[in-house]
Amino acid sequence: MKIRPRAAAACIAAGFVAAPAFALDFPARKPGLWEIRTEAPQASGKAVGPAGAHTVQQCIDAATDKALRDTGQGMGKDMCSKQELRTEGGKLVMDSVCRIGNTVATSHAVLSGDFQAAYRMESKSAYSPPLMGRAEGTSTMEARWLGPCKADQKPGDMVMSNGMKMNVLDMMKNGPRRP
Repeated sequence: MKIRPRAAAACIAAGFVAAPAFALDFPARKPGLWEIRTEAPQASGKAVGPAGAHTVQQCIDAATDKALRDTGQGMGKDMCSKQELRTEGGKLVMDSVCRIGNTVATSHAVLSGDFQAAYRMESKSAYSPPLMGRAEGTSTMEARWLGPCKADQKPGDMVMSNGMKMNVLDMMKNGPRRP
């Protein structure tokens, strides 16, 4: 199966969202199979995607989780002028200022959970100038550990909600295949 560059980029981004990377120590996730559900309403208040959410399953081990964090951290160093991570009331709070093309995204996110069974991230961003017609946006991500990876999975495998399967580690090494 050929992977479209746009779909590949979305999948890699989903992997980074699953393990947000900031310049400070970020908790490692428990190895195994994680289900990650992301919901991002549009400016009109309507949800994006089928039923308002996008769900992926991702098989990780300690090395894969670290590679995703390191790659995201490298991207953050290139794109972000500010990345702060702190603990407030038992929750992780992240603030960043990042450039996406010609747009500056100022984001605030709060993570709660234990990274061993489940965690949740709520984020708000402002875009200047607006990004794809949006001056601001919010998103919610919920991740939960499902158990060991399935017998036919290897670390880095990601299964999209439409059943498409790819390995983010292979994509990071080789880049997306062109149609």
